[in-house]
Amino acid sequence: MDKPIASKGCSRILFFAVQFTWGLTVNLAGLLVFLCLGSSRRRVFHNSIISFLPGNRGGLSLGVFIFVSAQGSDTDRLCAHEYGHTVQCLFLGPLYWPLVLIPSALWYHFFAGFRCRRHVPYDSLYCERLATAWGEKWSGVKGHLP
Repeated sequence: MDKPIASKGCSRILFFAVQFTWGLTVNLAGLLVFLCLGSSRRRVFHNSIISFLPGNRGGLSLGVFIFVSAQGSDTDRLCAHEYGHTVQCLFLGPLYWPLVLIPSALWYHFFAGFRCRRHVPYDSLYCERLATAWGEKWSGVKGHLP
């Protein structure tokens, strides 16, 4: 079995250097949320920091800072998917806001009923499909979100 990209071929120093230069605005927003959360449960997931939030709200990725529900049924798949968004930030930098974060937030908040009524998978939106694919490739955790 191949190792995930996050554990081979991508230097941590280079990863964080790009995240905190090219993706600076996204990571600063993530750092602010991370600091405001205080003492929530946390863990390291490859090159990111996962903070667990109460409730069952899905996840949010702001650069290397990932925020996920503590009550989710499949935390590893959710973390891998959100890590895919971390990788998107690595490549898109400031374009992450208009190309990923805004469409993703709209898809999550305003189209839940549409997705449910029409049986549309969450990954049918381009940025969500890429996040799942890249999260799988970079973390090694397989499986799509429901």
